[in-house]
Amino acid sequence: MVWKYIATRGGKIISASLIGAITIWIGTRLALSGQLVMAAVFVFGAAGILYVYTAARTYPWRYLVPGLVFLTAMVIFPIGYTVYVSLTNVSTGHILTKPQAITQIADRMYTPVNAPTYSYIAFKNATGQIALLLKNAANDLLYYNGKLTPVQPSDPRFVDDNGDGVPDKFLDYQRLTIRQVVKNLSYLENLSIPDGKYRLRMASLLAFKAYAPRYSYDVATDAVTDLQTGIIYYSDPKTGFFTAKDGKVLYPGFPVYIGLSNYLSILTNPLVSGPFGRVFAWTIAFAALSVLTTFVLGLILALLLNDPYLKLRRLYRVLVIVPYTLPALISILVWRGLLNTNMGVVNMQILMPLFHIKIPWFTDPTWAKVALVLVNLWLGYPYMMIVSLGALQSIPSELYEAALVDGAGWWKRFSRITLPLLLIPLAPLLIGSFAFNFNNFNIIYLLTQGGPPIPGAQTPAGATDILLSYAYNLAFKGGSGHQFGLAAAVSVIIFLIIATISAINFRFTGALEDLSKNV
Repeated sequence: MVWKYIATRGGKIISASLIGAITIWIGTRLALSGQLVMAAVFVFGAAGILYVYTAARTYPWRYLVPGLVFLTAMVIFPIGYTVYVSLTNVSTGHILTKPQAITQIADRMYTPVNAPTYSYIAFKNATGQIALLLKNAANDLLYYNGKLTPVQPSDPRFVDDNGDGVPDKFLDYQRLTIRQVVKNLSYLENLSIPDGKYRLRMASLLAFKAYAPRYSYDVATDAVTDLQTGIIYYSDPKTGFFTAKDGKVLYPGFPVYIGLSNYLSILTNPLVSGPFGRVFAWTIAFAALSVLTTFVLGLILALLLNDPYLKLRRLYRVLVIVPYTLPALISILVWRGLLNTNMGVVNMQILMPLFHIKIPWFTDPTWAKVALVLVNLWLGYPYMMIVSLGALQSIPSELYEAALVDGAGWWKRFSRITLPLLLIPLAPLLIGSFAFNFNNFNIIYLLTQGGPPIPGAQTPAGATDILLSYAYNLAFKGGSGHQFGLAAAVSVIIFLIIATISAINFRFTGALEDLSKNV
């Protein structure tokens, strides 16, 4: 027992030591790369987990920690990070951190007046290392093999095998032909050889040229100086750019905190709020129409198929459920082909021969919306039919018999018995269906891709875009660049709306449960 205890305790010590070492190593790497917040979160999180699994008093938490870790990583962190991005100007030109932006700016070079140009000969040894022999207009020779050193033409290390005056070897390095130089261009183009105040870089296939740093960053003044023109660019915490007095800016910029500017832009900027308002209104209309049409058609079919005297009832049930068995991705793409204006079956084989009309399904905003609702009806009615059939079979037949005795007609039996009793179990599902269609990105992206575009919109908004596809377009398909901050603000708004719908759903479900107890 003693040895077992020692082995168990020793195993814990070894495991804790390994986890601690890995945590320190990863945390140090994160800190050195400038990710101080991530380093702190990682180190303290790992320390907390280690404490939970080693201390006796935290034993019950050992069963909760895995779930809490995944909840934090998959839910809490993405929500928190999205909120953070929505409060910044992260977008095209403002993606890099400030140190990274400064590094990119400081790495830019320019060609000074009368900068020397060097012809060169490239050599390569058996291990794949490349060396250069550089020659300027004054016939000065420089040899580079990781370090730049002056050499003389008479250096005995050079070997001219064919006597043409051009070295063919240098020590164990063989001269490269033009074809071999081309094969090694990726290496040569990335060379930046220090030479005093200059850096020698490849200017063409046949020459290197002297370049000088274009910009210099001063930490004390937080400013960048253009060494060619003398213009000073000061860091602007409001715009995330290094900006000169005349308003000229240096790219790239860097993310800065802008507060609620993205949200205010959505609400107050006409070029943004106009398209956003149309997208928001269509999102609600699309979700509501989808729920209404699928529920009505599904309920009608359920009522018909629930009739015990209907012949071939099982066959009809199998046939009407076919759209539910096919992958939605395939169905949507098939419908996109069927509704093609010039080649689709709907226009060319049905509407043109019968009515001599051709409907612009994807180029006219109204018809594009009709197409979306119809295709979503095809995809969604089988689900509503299935849940309606199940709910109908749970309604006691005695209620209908009593209604018949009282002389109630079909409509009264439906409106006074069927529909109220159906809504008790189905109302939460209808609310859930509304929330699902509110974010039904697949059908929008695959069928219409949000088009046709809204004329004059500053943001990439289409007539059939819903909020989620609108946020996607802002983030990844903007013609003027990716607007991640604005897209994150739209995502936060979507989250708040869906959270509100979910809260209503829970409250409504509880109310219906209380009602069902009294029925």
